[in-house]
Amino acid sequence: MTGSTLPPEPSSHDKTEATEQPLQRQRTSDTALPVFERWIKKWNLLRDGAPIVTPGSFLLPVRINNIAAMLKIAQDEHEIRGCELMAWWNGDGAAQVLARSDNAIVMERAEGTQSLMQMALHGCDDEASRIACGTIARLHAHAASATRLPTLVPLQAWFKELGSAAQENLLLAKSDAAARHLLAKPQDITILHGDIHHDNILDFDQRGWLAIDPKGLHGERGFDYANLIVNPDLPTVTDPVRFERQVHVIAQAAQLPPQRLLYWVLAFAGLSAVWFEQDGDTRGARQDLTVARLAAQSLSISHT
Repeated sequence: MTGSTLPPEPSSHDKTEATEQPLQRQRTSDTALPVFERWIKKWNLLRDGAPIVTPGSFLLPVRINNIAAMLKIAQDEHEIRGCELMAWWNGDGAAQVLARSDNAIVMERAEGTQSLMQMALHGCDDEASRIACGTIARLHAHAASATRLPTLVPLQAWFKELGSAAQENLLLAKSDAAARHLLAKPQDITILHGDIHHDNILDFDQRGWLAIDPKGLHGERGFDYANLIVNPDLPTVTDPVRFERQVHVIAQAAQLPPQRLLYWVLAFAGLSAVWFEQDGDTRGARQDLTVARLAAQSLSISHT
């Protein structure tokens, strides 16, 4: 993994064709409508679509003062913290929060026609990664000028679960060693989104590409870029050729040493695999372990 320039992006004939659709972790359900009534009355909202239920929140397309928006009601501590962080960003790299109270926010709704996931799957993987990196950089830059910090969780707290699981798996042990190495001497500490992937950066038309659904972490900025590579919903994430190229693309766009980025990918892919195992999702765990193995192999090559 040497050199500072990249070869041309492979043609569509050279790419692995992805026929599998990204995993959808949300569903629509009209039974959730009563959950929104309090907030619809409070902010004089107009329903503008079907409710969406995710593991951590309820969402409803609405209009507020004739503006297309999304009402989000957070149901767990990560989502509640994320709502606070969304308001704190004040529209700088993230969707603008138009109203907020307790565990609920109303934020502007993405109405652009482009999708980073579709770009990544249809010949524009490099461009999608660079767009995502630009949005991440905006989010991180906001912290440099802020005087007040939102509620955050340190990265160290997230990686605790990896240590116990690593005792029974050699690959997870490598992930845990990478995490310990990174967390012992963090670089460029900032406020992190915590869940960057292709479906959490959306096209807001004239407002550009903006982030949604953060988790609110605090730590080294490289973590957010590793999240982009580990994305479990991207069917091509385990393609070795694609993996190697995107490490180069993202390292260049993020101005990160490729080796440092690989360490973060190795660490987070292992942690994500542990989470999937805890949820009983063996397929997701296997996929993440494959990504961790690719990172470990690349690190082994770069050391020689």
